[in-house]
Parts: sequence; C-alpha cells; structure tokens
Amino acid sequence: MINKTTSKDTSLSVAIQGFQGAFHDMAARKFFSGSSIEILPCFTFKESFNLVKELKADVAVVAIENSLAGSLLPNYALLRNSELKIFGEVYLRIEQHLMALDGQDLENIVEIQSHPLAIIQCEEFLEPFRKKGVKIIDTPDTALSAREISQKRLTGVAALASSLAAEIYGLSILRHGVETNKRNFTRFLVLTSNEKFELIQKHHQVQPANKASVCFSLSHKVGSLSQILSVLAFYNINLTKIQSAPIIGREWEYFFYVDLMFDDEKMYISSLDAIRPLTDQLQILGEYPSGNNQ
Repeated sequence: MINKTTSKDTSLSVAIQGFQGAFHDMAARKFFSGSSIEILPCFTFKESFNLVKELKADVAVVAIENSLAGSLLPNYALLRNSELKIFGEVYLRIEQHLMALDGQDLENIVEIQSHPLAIIQCEEFLEPFRKKGVKIIDTPDTALSAREISQKRLTGVAALASSLAAEIYGLSILRHGVETNKRNFTRFLVLTSNEKFELIQKHHQVQPANKASVCFSLSHKVGSLSQILSVLAFYNINLTKIQSAPIIGREWEYFFYVDLMFDDEKMYISSLDAIRPLTDQLQILGEYPSGNNQ
C-alpha cells in the first residue's frame, strides 16, 4: 500500500485517510507535484494526524470541506487539538469513474461498490442500474473498492473511484465522469509539525502567506461575534469562511473556525492583536499561501 512518485532525492512521507489511489492520494500528488512522495495509508483521519504528531510521517493531507457536502467538523477538532500547523491547501475536483476488470462491459455488471459519499454523488448515473436490480454496495473507501476487484479478480463487479485508482490497480474505465455535479470540489489541508516544517519547504515552492486559519471561542454576550467581524473589516481582512462547532462539555458554547485572506501582513498581525482581548483561546492553526480551486 505504498506509492512513490519520483523526482527529488529524498522521499517525503505523506499520511492520508484511505488507500493508494484515493482522492487524498491525488491531492497529495497535486500539491507535491515534482517531488518524490511515499503514501502512508490510514484507516481513519485520527490515525493520519497521529502519524505526523509521532514523527512517523512528514506530513498529512486531510480533507476539510467539500463544495457540496460542507465541512468535515471532526477534522476541525482534530486539527485544533493536534498542535500541527497548516502548511498549505489544495483543491481537487472530484471526478468519479465506473471501472471493472478488463473485458467487462456494462451488461456484465451485477454489483457496483464504492464509498457512500461517492454513491450519493453518482445517484443520477446509478438510478438505471438500481432499476435493473444491480446491487449498490457501500465500502469504506473508493480506492479500496477498486483494489478488491483487482486483487480478487471479481467479474461482474464495478467500482466508483478515481482515474488514479484505475491506473494503479489495472482496471478499465467503463464510463468516465459519472458524478452528477461537475462542480464538486474538495479542499484539503496539508499539515505538518514544527520539526518537519523546513523539510516540507524543500519539497514545495514556498510562496508568501496570504491566508490564515484561526479558531477561538467567545463569551455569551450580545454582539460578541459581530465585534470580531467589525474589527477584521476595519483592518481590511477578508473572511472566506466561518465555521462554528460545539464545545464538548459546555452546552450552547462554540468554537469558531475562521479563514482569513490578507494583502498586508502587518495589518493581519494588527487585526489579531486587536481581536485577542475579545476572544477566548485564540489559536493560529496556520498561515499559508491560498490554494487554487480551478
């Protein structure tokens, strides 16, 4: 389950949730294009965080939000508690393909496997198959579905997965781009530890930071959030995202996760100094160059 792409002398170990050929794998390859990377598959997001915290992986690539499904709230909590820093971000358009063993065609297919989210994304395409009695089976991972078909030589079974999975596991794509919505993007964060930060810089061209992710909690006072927003606007800071999440054990209190865009670093620093007295537990999760979702 190890994948390497070639170019640099030293390989970079990248922990991902999922298997080789998953969309996390594609996001890692896109971000570290031209570098040699070693994929470390993990069954859970928590496991991928832990590998980096324990210095068993150099970096983790973690999905944080999807343009259709919204935010992955558990990953925000993992990030806040991990002490890892956001090094960068990458946007990936999610394209699902129907694939099977060589020699199979649509008439042979009696079962289609994939992750539940992938199945939801392809409901329009799958509806005629359901009407014909084709079984639609949930699995833990899109790439795992493709791998199982390849390794077990399953005839009559197809998977919904990435083009990379088809390439890695030697499957034929029966239908390309079967996702219903063609503007389906996932945003991935690239996370690392302080100890590995300089190493990561050698594998990715460093650009000036113009984006930051911060989190904080607020007291139960009228207008407390609007105060924060007003201060940020005064310093010409653009909010690209604000996400609330409940604080466990403190009913009806929330952490706010905010993504900020800025042109002037001094103004950004001043804005944080200005809001710090108005917040509780203000934490900078990372300062990094903005990604590109095109």
